[in-house]
Amino acid sequence: MSMEMIEHSHVQVRGLKLHVAKIGTGLVIISDPLTICSIFPAIMGQSSHTGPKVVLFLHGFPEIWYSWRHQMVAVANAGFRAVAFDCRGYGLSEQPSEPEKANFHDLVDDAEALLDSLGINKVHLVAKDFGTMTAYMLAVNHPERVLSVVTLGVPFLVPGPAGVQFDLLPKGFYALRWAEPGRAEEDFGRFDVKTVVRKIYILFCRSELQVAGDDEEIMDLVDPLAPLPPWFTEDDLGVYATLYENSGFGFALQVPYRCLQLDHGVTDPKVTAPSLLIMGEKDYFMKFPGMEEYMRKGIVKQFMPNLDISFMPEGNHFVQEQFPEQVNELIISFLNKNCST
Repeated sequence: MSMEMIEHSHVQVRGLKLHVAKIGTGLVIISDPLTICSIFPAIMGQSSHTGPKVVLFLHGFPEIWYSWRHQMVAVANAGFRAVAFDCRGYGLSEQPSEPEKANFHDLVDDAEALLDSLGINKVHLVAKDFGTMTAYMLAVNHPERVLSVVTLGVPFLVPGPAGVQFDLLPKGFYALRWAEPGRAEEDFGRFDVKTVVRKIYILFCRSELQVAGDDEEIMDLVDPLAPLPPWFTEDDLGVYATLYENSGFGFALQVPYRCLQLDHGVTDPKVTAPSLLIMGEKDYFMKFPGMEEYMRKGIVKQFMPNLDISFMPEGNHFVQEQFPEQVNELIISFLNKNCST
C-alpha cells in the first residue's frame, strides 16, 4: 500500500465534521452515511470492526493527520487498519463555535466519539506531542477502549498544575509566550502561513529550548534563510501550509497552549495498558526541567507500569518523520506483540 491509497472522509462527531484519513484492512462503518465524502463510497454497508487490528493516530502541533503518513502506510502494510484525523479546529476539520472555551476534554471526547462512529470498540493509540496527553487521558478515563499506547516526544503527563512545571522555565519560552492571548497571533501575523510552519518546524528540530529575549518574538528565533531539515520537503511543507491556511492557528493556540495549566480533573493518573515511549535524545523536550531524569530513572513507570522506553540517539522532536523506518519498526513490533487475535 502507498499514500495514494489513503482514503479521506468527513465524519460527524459531537456536532462537528472532522476530517478523517484511513488506510488498511479491517471493516468499519459510519453511523451517519451522509457524512461520508463521495471519494469514499466503498465503506458503505460494511460491518463494524471490533478494534484489535485498528490503530488510531493522534497528532500534535504544528502537526496534522499528514504527520503520520509514513506510519499509516507502514501499519497498513503490516495488516492493521490505520485511522488518523485532524483534531477539531485543525486542518480540514470544522472549528467549534467557541474555541476560546476548548480544552483537552474536547479532544478526548472527540476521539471516543469518533471510535463510536466508526464502529470500533477497542483501539491501539499512537500519539505525538500534545496528542500524547489526549492518549493518556483516554487511556486513564476509558481503559476499556484502549489495547495499547505508543507515544512519541512526551512522556506521561496530563494537562494541569501537576504536569509541566512552567514556573521552572524561562519567561521567554515559546509555550509561555503562546499562552498569552494575542501575542502569538501578532507574532505569526507578520508572515504567511507557509513561513510560520517552516519556522516552527526548523525551530522544533533543535535540541535546545526555544526561548526568546525581551526584545524579540518566537518567530524571530529562526533565520529566514535557514533550510528545512533534509527529511522534510518543500512538498511536505506545502501540504501543511494548505491545511493550516484552511484552519488558521487560533484553535491550535487554545489547545494545547492556553489550557495546558487547567486542571482537567484526572484523579487516578495511571495507564495500565501495554505502552511504548519513543524519545529522540536530541528532542528539546529532554531539556524540560526534570524530564530526562523522569524517563531515564523510570519514575514515569509509577504512572505507566507496563511501559517500555526506546531512546533514539539522533532523534529530534519530529522523530516519526525524521527516521520513519526505524520508528515504524518499533511501532509494528510493539503492536504485533500486543495485538489480540
